Amino acid sequence: MIGVVDYGLGNVRAFANIYKRLNIPFCVVSSALDFKKVSKIILPGVGAFDWALTCLQKSGLREALDDQVLGAQKPVLGVCVGMQIMAGTSDEGELPGLNWIDAKIIEFDTNVFRDNYPVPHMGWNNVTHSNVETLFNGIDRPTFYFLHSYYIAPKNREHILANSDYGLKFASAVRNKNVYGVQFHPEKSHECGVRLLKNFAEITQC
Repeated sequence: MIGVVDYGLGNVRAFANIYKRLNIPFCVVSSALDFKKVSKIILPGVGAFDWALTCLQKSGLREALDDQVLGAQKPVLGVCVGMQIMAGTSDEGELPGLNWIDAKIIEFDTNVFRDNYPVPHMGWNNVTHSNVETLFNGIDRPTFYFLHSYYIAPKNREHILANSDYGLKFASAVRNKNVYGVQFHPEKSHECGVRLLKNFAEITQC
């Protein structure tokens, strides 16, 4: 069963609607006890880095989430800010992140852009990935919806699953063992997003 974490940020209902349409069991995780029912976890998020961490802490779910991801090794998919808080630090905030991936969140620097790109990066963009990666199976020409001003920079380049280009090349999907993250919004990305969420539900090992 897929558990979508409800800590006050992110469009939980959009994920639930997609899994309902795919006939894949899901539940909304709003208490620590709910984690017992799920085998995989989605951590959505919108807004700022520190605010997302504060909301997660106030929800009472942070310690249980750590136990599920680091202890029980359940696959987790972070989306947008839900992915960013998986890093250790961020240019956007002062709070320490979850540190599930050894990475820093970096602000887009328009001074180094090759052309005049507006920030935030908003709209549809291509994603370049390895065809052998489970998360992107069957997605030949992936295009996803983005909305962000910061991006993740893993210290270990082997943790980068996919890249996108917006003034510069940046990591748009990452993985560290059972921890997956995407900067784009699969729940807003039509067929490509639906397929990616289906692929995540079908992951059998990490």
